[in-house]
Amino acid sequence: MALHCPECGFVNTDGANYCQKCGAYLGDLHAPQESSTATYRIDESTGELVPVELDDMVAEEGAALVVRAGGGRVGESFPLDHERMTIGRRPDSDVFLDDVTVSRDHALVVRRGDEVHLDDLGSLNGTYVNRRRIDSQRLEDGDEIQIGKYKLTFLSR
Repeated sequence: MALHCPECGFVNTDGANYCQKCGAYLGDLHAPQESSTATYRIDESTGELVPVELDDMVAEEGAALVVRAGGGRVGESFPLDHERMTIGRRPDSDVFLDDVTVSRDHALVVRRGDEVHLDDLGSLNGTYVNRRRIDSQRLEDGDEIQIGKYKLTFLSR
């Protein structure tokens, strides 16, 4: 299995501990990841960081993507209520992520039977699920998705 560098996306040989292109540490990619991104918001009155729980972010039932970090949109959710939903920098994308690190047509969320899959559409910076670069991945509740500078969580409620 080839390892994609989480920093630059370079494809390294299996067993590499450091990226052959940029030198980033790859050791954590060998073991399953148990951690996830913590989300905070800034309290408007005090300016202090306040932890945000996922349960507080989504009020609707059904599968959704919730923005955990990036673009000042923490807490924004996108219900996955269509068979196919586009993710990208194109303004008419179903999930519009306005940043140059996101390709115009970056990824696609597709329902295949009872499962939800995330497909990369040949994006320049790649699509990551649980810190691993993917071409296509079946999503499970709580999966962390990174597209450009945005981190999102998949909820399958």
